[in-house]
Amino acid sequence: MLDFFRRLTEKKPSRVALALGSGGARGLAHIPVLEAFDELGITPSAIAGCSMGAVMGAGYAAGMSGKEIRAFSLESLRKQGDFAWRLITVQWESLREQWREKRSFSEFSMQVEATGVAQEFLPAALPKTFEELRIPLAVVATDLHARREVVYRSGLLRRAVAGSMAIPGVLRPVEFEGRVLIDGGALHPLPFDLLRKDADIVVAVDITRLRDVPNRIPDPVPLLFLAGDIMTHSIVSEKLKSGAPDILLRPNVSAFDSLDFGRAMPILKAADPIKEELKRKLGALLGA
Repeated sequence: MLDFFRRLTEKKPSRVALALGSGGARGLAHIPVLEAFDELGITPSAIAGCSMGAVMGAGYAAGMSGKEIRAFSLESLRKQGDFAWRLITVQWESLREQWREKRSFSEFSMQVEATGVAQEFLPAALPKTFEELRIPLAVVATDLHARREVVYRSGLLRRAVAGSMAIPGVLRPVEFEGRVLIDGGALHPLPFDLLRKDADIVVAVDITRLRDVPNRIPDPVPLLFLAGDIMTHSIVSEKLKSGAPDILLRPNVSAFDSLDFGRAMPILKAADPIKEELKRKLGALLGA
C-alpha cells in the first residue's frame, strides 16, 4: 500500500516545450539550443517555430539531432557564393515558370520562390506531413489578405514552412489552402505563447536584432531587413509585457544580418555559449 501511495504521489516528469523565433541567418543560433536538449536527454513535448525557426524546428521534430542539423546547415551554406548561386538557380526556375504563365513583362516578379528555397534548404528526408513528425510542431505564417497569423499543425509540412519563411520583397508569397502567406515574423516572431497547453516549462529562443546600426544610410536591401528587425523586436518586446516564457534565451548574434548565411561558422561560434545558459536555467527549474 505504501509503495502504491508513493507511486501515486510521485511528481510527473516536467514537459518542456520549445519556441524558435524568426531572424534569417541568425536562426542558425537555434542549433546550439537543440544540441543542449540532446545533451540533457530531454525531448521537447512540442515545438513552435516561425520563419527560420520553423525550418530548424521542422528538422528537429522530424528526428534530426542538433549535431546533424549543424552538419547539414554548414554543408548547405559552406560559403556565401554557393548560397547565392543556389538562390539564383531557384530564381531562374521561378522566372521560367512565370514566363510560361504570364504574357505581360510588367507582371514579372524578381522575388525568389519561397517554395523553391524550402525545397533547396530543407533536408530531402523531411516528412511530407506534420502528422509524420516525431514531435508535435506548430508553424506560424501570416495571412497577407486577412491580416492575421495562421498556425499550421497538420497537413503539408514543406508548404507551411515555405509560407512561414516568405520574407516580403525577397521571397514570393506562398499560396496555400486558399490563403496568401508571408513570413510569420510579420505578426508573431516568437510564438512561445502557443505552447502553454503543451508544457509545464516553455523555453523560447529570441534572435531578433538588438544592436544599434552605424550612423549612416544603409543600401536598399539592408534597409529593408533593418526595418524588419525593428518591427520584429518591437513585437517581441510588447508580447513579453503580457507574459514571458519560463526561460528566455537570447544568443549573442545581434552583430549578424538576416542574410549573413555565408557567416554560418561565426554565427554558431557566437551562439554556442547559450548551451550552458540553457542547461543552468533548465536545471534550476527542474530541481537538478
